[in-house]
Amino acid sequence: MHSHNEAVERQFGPQAQAYVASSAHFCGPDLERLGQIVSHHSPARVLDLGCGGGHVSYCVAPHVGQVVACDLSSEMLNAVSVEASRRSLSNVSVKQAAAEQLPFADGEFDMLICRLSAHHWSDLGAGLREARRILRPGGLAVVVDVVAPGDPASDTHLQAIELLRDPSHVRDYRVDEWSDALQKAGFQIRGLAMHDLPMEFCSWVERMRTPRSHVDAILSLQDMASVSVRSALSIAKDGSFTIRVATFELEVPPVP
Repeated sequence: MHSHNEAVERQFGPQAQAYVASSAHFCGPDLERLGQIVSHHSPARVLDLGCGGGHVSYCVAPHVGQVVACDLSSEMLNAVSVEASRRSLSNVSVKQAAAEQLPFADGEFDMLICRLSAHHWSDLGAGLREARRILRPGGLAVVVDVVAPGDPASDTHLQAIELLRDPSHVRDYRVDEWSDALQKAGFQIRGLAMHDLPMEFCSWVERMRTPRSHVDAILSLQDMASVSVRSALSIAKDGSFTIRVATFELEVPPVP
C-alpha cells in the first residue's frame, strides 16, 4: 500500500523528460500572461510550486532574482536542473517537497506560481494554506489549472478519464470550487482568465505511459459519451478532447 504522494512520485518520475518536452506544457496563453506579470513586478524570489517539467521556471527566470522549482518527484527536479543549466539559467534552484508541507519560512517568497499541478494534491485546502503562508504580505500568486465543466455528467466523465489515464489524479475542480478554496486560504482574487487546451489523445496517454487496458477503457467511455458530454468536452472520433484551463491572479492582503 502506497501513500498518495508516493503514487504521484511513482507516476511522474519516469515521465520527467516527457514533461520537459511536452507541447501541452511548454507553451500557452497562460505562460505568456505569466511572463507579462513577472516582468512587470520583477519579484526577487519566486516559488514554482509543483514545477513538473519546469516550464514556469524557464519562463520567469530572466525577470526575477531567484526561482525555486519545487516538486514531489526527484527525477522531475533532476530533469529541471539539467534543462535550466542547458539554458544557462543560473538563478533556478530545485527543492523536493509536497505542496501540503513546504520547507520554507513564513513570508519567504515575493511570488508563487502553481501551474497544472494542484489537481494532483491530496489536500487542496492544505496546499493553498501553505502557499499563502510562504508568501509575504502583499505578495502575488498565479494559480493555473484544469477546471471541470459545470454540469455533473461532463464533470464525472472528465474525472473518470483523468483517473484511468493517471491513478494519481485527485480532481479537476470547478471554477466555483477554486474560488471558494482560494478565498478560504486567505487569497484575494484579482483576476481570472480562461482558455481552451486541446488534448491530442495519443500523446496524452503516451506521456503518462497509460496501460493499454486503461487506454481502451478511456476510448470506450469517449465513444459512449452522451451528446451533451461530447459537446462539452469537444470529444473527437479518435478520443482527443478539449479541456478548460483557468488562470487565477491572486494577492496576499497587505498588513493594515
